[in-house]
Amino acid sequence: MATTQIALNVDELDCAEEIVLLQDQLQGSPGISDLRFDVVNRRMVVTFDTDEISVEGIIERVSKTGMHASRDEKSRKTGASPGRSDLRLFLAIAAAVSIAVGFLIHVIAAGRLLAPFEVELLDSAATTPLTARLFYVVSISLGLWFVLPKALLAIRRLRADMNLLMCVAVAGALCLGQWLEAAVVTFLFQVSLLLEHWSMERARRAVGALLKLTPPTARVVDTGCGHAHERPVGEIVPGAKIVVHPGEMIPLDGRVVEGKSSVNQAPITGESLLVAKGGGEDVFAGTINGEGTLEIEVTRHADDTTLARIIHLVQEAQASRAPSEQWVERFARYYTPAMIGLSLLIAVGPPLLVAAAWSNWFYNGLVLLVIACPCALVISTPVSVVSALTSAANHGVLVKGGRYLEAAASLQAIAIDKTGTLTLGEPSVQEVVPLNHHSREELLERAAALEVQSTHPIAQAILACARREGVKVAAAESYQSLSGRGAEGTVGGQVYWIGSHRLMLERMPDADAAHVQSTSLKSTGCSVVAIGSAAHVCGLISVADTVREDAARVIEELHLLGVRHIRMLTGDNQETGEAIAKVVGVDSFLSEALPEDKLRELHLLRERYGSVAMIGDGVNDSPALAAATIGIVMGAIGTDAAIEAADIALMSDDLSKVPWLVRLSRRTLRIIKQNITFALGLKLLFVLLAACGLASLWMAIAADTGASLLVVFNGMRLLRD
Repeated sequence: MATTQIALNVDELDCAEEIVLLQDQLQGSPGISDLRFDVVNRRMVVTFDTDEISVEGIIERVSKTGMHASRDEKSRKTGASPGRSDLRLFLAIAAAVSIAVGFLIHVIAAGRLLAPFEVELLDSAATTPLTARLFYVVSISLGLWFVLPKALLAIRRLRADMNLLMCVAVAGALCLGQWLEAAVVTFLFQVSLLLEHWSMERARRAVGALLKLTPPTARVVDTGCGHAHERPVGEIVPGAKIVVHPGEMIPLDGRVVEGKSSVNQAPITGESLLVAKGGGEDVFAGTINGEGTLEIEVTRHADDTTLARIIHLVQEAQASRAPSEQWVERFARYYTPAMIGLSLLIAVGPPLLVAAAWSNWFYNGLVLLVIACPCALVISTPVSVVSALTSAANHGVLVKGGRYLEAAASLQAIAIDKTGTLTLGEPSVQEVVPLNHHSREELLERAAALEVQSTHPIAQAILACARREGVKVAAAESYQSLSGRGAEGTVGGQVYWIGSHRLMLERMPDADAAHVQSTSLKSTGCSVVAIGSAAHVCGLISVADTVREDAARVIEELHLLGVRHIRMLTGDNQETGEAIAKVVGVDSFLSEALPEDKLRELHLLRERYGSVAMIGDGVNDSPALAAATIGIVMGAIGTDAAIEAADIALMSDDLSKVPWLVRLSRRTLRIIKQNITFALGLKLLFVLLAACGLASLWMAIAADTGASLLVVFNGMRLLRD
């Protein structure tokens, strides 16, 4: 058994109706084991056994639905199939012209402007001129061009859909002699389908805009002569050097080898602040170079850049259906046959029960069939979800699917990592405390001399402070590392040591004042470094990770949004954890937490609160990110592991994107509920009107098309967020 998988492009794949058609045609067929659909990209992924069915066989089966499949993946682009879209538009225009000509002929023949609207049921043959009827028939034929094949397929598979609904309504109107109404019904159904296609195209173009963020060519430096020449980005391999001038877009991921500039990373991170770039720093495709020329060594191929990965994941996310979309699809499966049954009941019930006029109630049944068309209902959810996912991507928030977007709306608790999330993850010197008649400059000079050979983050923070204050840094002689405690060496002919509070207790157990001062500094959540000699303790330096400026405000916002409990998880000691927790305003914290401890905390939070998010850096937090309802990674730009680990990736280090995401999620759900309520409410109103004999085909047509327009535009408002 040789199982394989292939992605096919299906030009007409625009909504759940087409998915149902393809499922009915392919599922259960010999050799086909699985089907997955991506409506946004008009793609169907088929898992099949090559011994039982070929790709050509699958394409042939698709063609029986009236749709056209292709496996030319390289030619697929995010957007419409121009030929199909143009044909739909042409048919709609031609149908409108035919109706207009037929209407004009009817008016001229009758000598009255309102004559076409005055046709009595079953009496149109005498009042509708033959030529006008021919033009109406032409319009109907054009309107049913794409609909009739699908309706016939629905009959063969014994499953009613909106195409069959429309054909039955049109046939009924023709039986009653309502030529103009039948033509207008088909035309406006065409218009609603065009709206559906247009709305999905708008979402596709929003994703396609990401594809245009990188230029098609780059200036490659010739290693022989040193001159730069243009080459397509797809031909440039890692290791090549490219030149990017001021104001130009960076075409590929790479590392700066020469030059300094400021880079606008907003296309990826959503943040408009310029980021300084110099030698050895990473830059990303799609970002915009500022004022300086940069020479960049390419580190990734064009199809593997951070931007390319984002585009791929956005497209995959839009293929992942949200719970509300799945509900609408399940509802539509039962809704359509139920409405056909109700239409039949209205058409034959009154004539049989109270001897009412068959023609009038048959007409009312047709009205109900027209308004029963589930176009507005089916399209209400995917347009909203796709618009929200695209808006999030444009703001540097990568959401991997509709279900994660919806889950953000109902978060009850959040577990949040400290380092790199609530804090910047970069220790800095908080206080310098000289003791025993030493000056601040002397203390920093000795500390820097002992730390210059260390790569520890605390050592780097002390060195940065010394250099900032203009202290001369010269490496200590006879340097020796004291494993796990500190270091010692000779500075200016005298031996000094540097290390933790524990090392100070070993070297100077009687230095009571220094010990009291050290304990006081530690209580503020700082790490304390002591510097001393054989004679005394020279002083203390406190170092702490810097809390993000907006951390407290973000925690407060999340509380105001209804998040019941926010728990900070940190591997730091109790004092540090307590100090940070007080500053940022979390409800509780866990200190000295290992990855397995964080995982256990996530399980406890889920048991107590249900819907829980984990926010971390995607490295040590990976188990907890996977265990949460949604895992959110901070600062994922350029970090493959972080992007893959989480359900939602914040491409920048902007913690304020978390409450923004919660608000977007809630607004999306609110718009989806508005659309569904409006679509179903309108249909319920017409059920009542049709049951009372107060509705007409004109009213039903206008209401159905208007509903489709309103839900589309309402959903697409999310693109402006």
